[in-house]
Amino acid sequence: MSAALPTRLEAKAAARRLRAGLVERGIRIGHAEALERVARGHGFRDWNAFHAAIDDRPPGTWTRGGRVSGTYLAQPFTARVVDAEVLRPGWVRMVLDLDAPVDVVSFHGFSNLRRRIRGLVGPGGYSRERTSAGIPHLRIEIGAPE
Repeated sequence: MSAALPTRLEAKAAARRLRAGLVERGIRIGHAEALERVARGHGFRDWNAFHAAIDDRPPGTWTRGGRVSGTYLAQPFTARVVDAEVLRPGWVRMVLDLDAPVDVVSFHGFSNLRRRIRGLVGPGGYSRERTSAGIPHLRIEIGAPE
């Protein structure tokens, strides 16, 4: 088994990448099979055993001092994590210090720049709150950047 196990989110992201890579080579597998292959790649007999060994902690970059990237109100950003608090399994309240300010107003005649944002991010890496267009207010890339 690997000394450093991924989080559940990172393992599921690896399974999605595995499926996408296999599709490019003309091989189709289901998500469950991709999860099983990721588990075996870490030395476990199956996904259930692997899932029991990993926990719901946030990805390593989602901790205080880590670097993250994503979108806030559909604006791309990179940031340093000022604070990250796990509220319940898979849900992390984050405070981010943005490298460059983002404009939080979509109206072209007015702007409001933000350098620091806070939000609650769920298991998929995005907030529950959405814009009127259906886009999550805050979306954090899982496993990026290092």
